[in-house]
Amino acid sequence: MKPTIKIATTKTPDGGEMILYQHDRDFSIKINGRDLMNSRQHESELELARLGCAHLSDRATPHVLIGGLGMGYTLRQTLDVLGPDATVVVSELLPAVVDWNREFLTGLNGQPLEDKRTEIITGDIYQLLALSKGKFDAILLDIDNGPSAIVDSGNQRLYTPAGIQNCRRALRKNGCLAIWSGVPSNTFEQALKSCGFHVRRYKLKEYSGSSKTSLFVWVASEDESVLPHEGRYQS
Repeated sequence: MKPTIKIATTKTPDGGEMILYQHDRDFSIKINGRDLMNSRQHESELELARLGCAHLSDRATPHVLIGGLGMGYTLRQTLDVLGPDATVVVSELLPAVVDWNREFLTGLNGQPLEDKRTEIITGDIYQLLALSKGKFDAILLDIDNGPSAIVDSGNQRLYTPAGIQNCRRALRKNGCLAIWSGVPSNTFEQALKSCGFHVRRYKLKEYSGSSKTSLFVWVASEDESVLPHEGRYQS
């Protein structure tokens, strides 16, 4: 059996330890010993992009913001579903995560950071959203564990009414906000609605072929007609 190797570490703003591991061809990231993501289980990250960008098929030059780079799966899928004139801005809090993608994870997703449509910005997405009025056709958030933060307590404010309103103001007309979460939250769903959004929640598989559906994506828009149909998803 091949060993699991620790290949890189970094500190979070809260002082926690984030570690990148490799086992054979697979990679995983843990925060303070807790599993955060795994290259073998990334179907929900792909679905975040598909659901959040479903309304953009007829837009020639869409502008999309992704919050959280992770292992690059959401970025890769977003680039794949959009046309050649799209712009995809990725906001990543930790510069080390960007470095890991470029140094260790290039074989996972065809190096999406090198795509000419990609712009990477390191820093706090909350501030970026506050300065981006009417800029994005879609905002895809995979920050921390969703509304229940485990990486950085500062991420929690993104899911408050003030944070939601920042997202709403950053969207263009008929834009969509899509949020990944490891847990359901009726409180957060109601907060989205109270901020003027129509909302649908989708249950997702952890990985392709799995029967387990414990992960979620909310898609929210001021225009209910642009929300994705439920289809194979169970809301």
